[in-house]
Parts: sequence; structure tokens; C-alpha cells
Amino acid sequence: MSRITSAASAAILSCALASTAPAADVNIAVVGPMTGSTAALGVQMRDGAAAAVDALNASGLLPGIKVILSVADDACDPKQAVAVANRLTMDQVKLVVGHFCSSSSIPASDVYAEAALIQISPGSTNPQLTERGLKTVFRICGRDDQQGLVAAEYILRHYPNKKIAVLDDKSTAGKGIADVVESRLQEAGEKVIRQSYVAGEKDYTALVSRLKRDGIQIAYIGGYYAEIGLIVRQAAEAGAGLTVMANDPLMTSDFSAIAGEAANGTLFTFMPDSTKNAQAADAVAKLKSSNVSAGGYTLYAYAAVQAWADAVKRAGTFDGPRVAAALRSQPIQTVIGPVRFDTKGDNAAPGFVVYRWHNNIVEPVE
Repeated sequence: MSRITSAASAAILSCALASTAPAADVNIAVVGPMTGSTAALGVQMRDGAAAAVDALNASGLLPGIKVILSVADDACDPKQAVAVANRLTMDQVKLVVGHFCSSSSIPASDVYAEAALIQISPGSTNPQLTERGLKTVFRICGRDDQQGLVAAEYILRHYPNKKIAVLDDKSTAGKGIADVVESRLQEAGEKVIRQSYVAGEKDYTALVSRLKRDGIQIAYIGGYYAEIGLIVRQAAEAGAGLTVMANDPLMTSDFSAIAGEAANGTLFTFMPDSTKNAQAADAVAKLKSSNVSAGGYTLYAYAAVQAWADAVKRAGTFDGPRVAAALRSQPIQTVIGPVRFDTKGDNAAPGFVVYRWHNNIVEPVE
């Protein structure tokens, strides 16, 4: 990777924008689970960031600059995430699009913040990512204290007086959102059975048997698509008569592949469908022409690159704190619509929508 120091970045960009210097390479990275049980989500991030970099380099927005994208794998493992973060700061990349799992993003963010390196996560929804006053850390997706309330309110409206269980996989994201859902349901007077399970297992029949024995009619699950897919399939095989609702990682066809026909009727929350935005039409078409889906987190990673590039252009520098200030200073038009980062680094725009899996496709239900 090219090494461009923070002190020299403003001069390089200034000269490049004036078209008086030869093209300079500037390195950014996308980091997420490129291997492991959540790899389908990392691939979405990788595809979106790569498409955005191609479009950026062709656009002339940063004349004289060639943005180079590297891909790093954290396997959703906190220790590996910190190791990747330390390597990227040593390589002096100017942007990290990532990480995905909150359990990776949060410890890695301390490393990026200390180096004043811009981090924009397309998928880490745990509130703690942006609750610690880190000035160069952002998220372009929504937060679990929003998402969990949407899920809980849906359950309260559509499943009144039903037997409810709230499950989690003990991860930062899974437990965090399950806590939000449980709290809201209990606040509304619902009795909730709470249960945790171990991620990475292949057999959840004991858990399913317990839910069936307790007469659970709807189970909210905070976790990731691989395990939730197995639970949904094994519940159907056991005749549990169970409706499952889960969080945003179910926005991948890998979930329906694991759950099979039992995926039908499974509910989950995700941000609004950006593939239908007029601003996304060109990006969606180009991705489709390459046989790449624009769904899931793809356009959120794309938008992270767009937001950073716009802020760099306006700031006239790659310097992290100044780019961070530009990111917060005004709305930025992206493929997911206008992005408005608040003082914490959260995007004020995304809400959450309830979706349902039906015949291997996703459809909004409200």
C-alpha cells in the first residue's frame, strides 16, 4: 500500500484538485466477515465498496486521485478485528468501510479513533459504537435502539396475548437488540421467556423442544442468519408451530438457503429498500450487469464511500478530523438517499421496516 502521511494529505489533495500533480494513489479498506458463518454479509459490503470505488475513480470527483480498495477479513472475531485495525492504521489508509459485527467494530473503533482514521460502518447496529464520543467513527445504518422498538411494536400489534420468547446468541449485537425488544415488551405488560443459545452449533433441537413444550407462539431472535436459519428449520421439522422474528442479518438469501421452505413467514427488520431509490438506479444497474446483487448492505457500503469522498472534496484534505467535521457539516446525497450524520456519528435518516421471507424473496409487510 502507498503510505501517505496525514501531514502531507492536504497538500497532495490540493495539488491533485488543481490538476498540477500526477495521479496519486490513496488507499481505503473494507473490513468485515469475508470468511466464516456470516461471510455472505461481508461479501455484500465488499461488493458495494468495490462498485463505489470504481464509480468514484471514473467520476472525476477527486481529480488526480486514484482510490485503491483493499479487502480485509475479521471473521466477526474481536481479536482479529483489532489486529486488522492495527495493520490498517500502520498502512495509513484514509477510510475503513466496516466492520460488520458490532463485537468487531467496537474494539476496532478505538484503534481507528486513536489514529484519527475515518471509520464508517454499514452494518454495526449496536448503539455503543457511537456512544463513546469518538470523533472519526460513524455508522451509516440504523441503531438497535431504533430497530428493537420497531420489532417490539410489531409483535405487540400483531401478536397480542400470545406466548412470547426472546432469544439471543450472546453476541454484542444479538444480546443488545434482544434486550431492547424484551424491555419494550415487558413495559407493555407482556410476559416474556428469555433464553440464550450458543452460536456456531448445528443442532438446536433441545432449544426448539423447550420452546414447543412452553407453548411459545412467537420467538424474537437476536443473532445471525446461519444459526437463526437452523432454528427456523428445526422448529418446522419439530412441528413447533412457531413464528420467528429476527434482526437485520436475515437480509441475505443464505438465510433462506439454510432454513429451506421453513423460511416462509419468517419476519425481520432492516432499513428501507434502497434499491428502489432514484439515486441508486445507475449503481443497481451496474451491479446487476456484473451479476451482483444490490440488496442487503451492498448499497450501505457504497454510500459510505460516497459520503467520505464528498467530505474529502469539501474539506480539501484527507486529514481525518477535518473530513469528520465535513461529514457532520451537511447532508450528503448517496445511493441510499440523503445521509445526515449527527454529532455522535449516527446517520439520522435510516429507520427500520418489517420484512417477511416468502417463496425465497423478501417483501415488506409494513
